[in-house]
Amino acid sequence: MVNVGLQVRLEAKPGKEKELEEFLHAQLSYALGEPGTTAWFAIKLDAKTFGIFDAFPDENASQAHLQGEIAKALGTTAASLLAHPPAIEKFAVLAAKLPGSGEVPDSLG
Repeated sequence: MVNVGLQVRLEAKPGKEKELEEFLHAQLSYALGEPGTTAWFAIKLDAKTFGIFDAFPDENASQAHLQGEIAKALGTTAASLLAHPPAIEKFAVLAAKLPGSGEVPDSLG
């Protein structure tokens, strides 16, 4: 079940688009190792704009993720890859369809 999520918008510096895309692919192994991360997606919105979308069962799992390996890796590479600091938005999940799911979050039940 998911109750909270994060959306992170990333804009690549000119000429760094491929490198940012490769960086995001490499972060999947970290996401797979986070038991509190229910869903994690690296996305490409256009030629220079990328993002991370993830969902968690609760705020504690979200905070653990924000202090985890992906955040650390992003912190060390942001200056060389990103045109601007990452734009991080937190949100509440109102309803979700995940494998074996289709439930209303506990916070709304």
